[in-house]
Amino acid sequence: MKLEAPDRQLGADARLGIGVFGASLALFVVRFLVPRPIAMSNNGDGGRVLCGAGITWKGLPEPFVHLAYPPAPGAPCRPTYLLTQSWLADLAVRIGRLIGLHGTLSLVVLGLLSSVIAAAAITAIVLGLPCAPRTRPAVAAGLLLVVADSAFFGYFAAILGEGAAFLGLLLAVGGLLLTAREGRWSYAGMAVTFVGGVLAVNAKVQTLTVLPILAVAILLVRPGDLRGVRRWASAALVIGAIGAVTLYAQQSVEPARAPDGTYTEFPGDDSREINASNSIFLNIVDGKHDTRADLAELGLPPSFAQYAGNGWWHPHPATMDPHYPQYRDRISRRNIVTYFATHPGRTLEVLDRAATDQLTARPDYLGSFDQSAGFPPHAQEHRVPVVSWLTGLIAPLGLFALVPIWLFVLVRAWLRRRTALGVASAFLFAVSVTQFGTAALGDGIEGIKHQSVALFAILIALVLCSSPLNRRSEPTVP
Repeated sequence: MKLEAPDRQLGADARLGIGVFGASLALFVVRFLVPRPIAMSNNGDGGRVLCGAGITWKGLPEPFVHLAYPPAPGAPCRPTYLLTQSWLADLAVRIGRLIGLHGTLSLVVLGLLSSVIAAAAITAIVLGLPCAPRTRPAVAAGLLLVVADSAFFGYFAAILGEGAAFLGLLLAVGGLLLTAREGRWSYAGMAVTFVGGVLAVNAKVQTLTVLPILAVAILLVRPGDLRGVRRWASAALVIGAIGAVTLYAQQSVEPARAPDGTYTEFPGDDSREINASNSIFLNIVDGKHDTRADLAELGLPPSFAQYAGNGWWHPHPATMDPHYPQYRDRISRRNIVTYFATHPGRTLEVLDRAATDQLTARPDYLGSFDQSAGFPPHAQEHRVPVVSWLTGLIAPLGLFALVPIWLFVLVRAWLRRRTALGVASAFLFAVSVTQFGTAALGDGIEGIKHQSVALFAILIALVLCSSPLNRRSEPTVP
């Protein structure tokens, strides 16, 4: 008895999906554990992720990785804003209890859990591609090369927020592509988009800007064979669900005390002044330009010239000045935006430096190994360095290297604008550009680390844009 065409297609999809998932997971597990587990060490912010998982830990920078974080005695802490890596860490703690870890967070369990999610996300992307079947393995290989790169993979088994952002973006892209397929694939795609959207949007305060971009992408992708009211209702349902979960999750955290003594109302309010201070004294009043003129533009006194180049965590910051309280209102985002808007030359200079940071890909202070491995402090693994090595070669070019990459992705996305692949590529492009600008102008420290989400997004977009499109694929936007 011959199989009907839909049955043959379903069987082919099943074989492809199982093959891609199995191969991806196997490669990730070997890459993670052989010859020993790798992760990213705590840069000082990890206590927030651990707190969200019910584990209290002092948030000090550490040169080595802790492969296990035991529960602390006493009442559990509550984070001042949510990072979805905390959800993954909490799930890893629960899995750990099943194997006798008794509330301890094992980064090995967390890394294996993240590897499963990453393999599933890559499978969703490959199954959703409107490409000829013979080209899909090549796309899968490109995705694996990016995800497994040493600049990104270590975040999956870390108490930092970037890992959840990477996983969320992969799932969101896979969900968008699957949504455009007909039948049950479309509903599966909506579910995957929802999960990925929640993970990516809430990964960091910086990634909350992903929500409106993802909402537009969801509206542009036509859900399979749905038309009219059903199409728009399904899109509104997914967007509303992501927004509702985000609102609930971000409002459920503990209010924090900001540096000015007030209590926070919105996620990240407790670090708003810190970020503004770093941006002013590291990006603008950096001691390399006309310091007095810059201080006058910002409405700060000439005496603050002594703090040029001194960020919030410097031993001699501006906050120690007796006159600082009367000028606190000038340490604001509005003041920074006004300055950059009226000084395009300085803005380009900051953006060029941020482009170099982004293409550098990997900060040198995040170690990969635990202390028992016998490596020196901050030692890093280089098991899969291909993509970050290539970006590192062009990093000194700054914007001269990054802007052509943007243009290539933008043009390819525009040419495919009537397909889900074009929408997904445009989504990643918009995420990358907005994350780039936010990290570049909004905070003057840890530029390489803060640009990692932007770099990851544009690299995934590059892989998708390089795939040949099946000319017979149905258009997905009007």
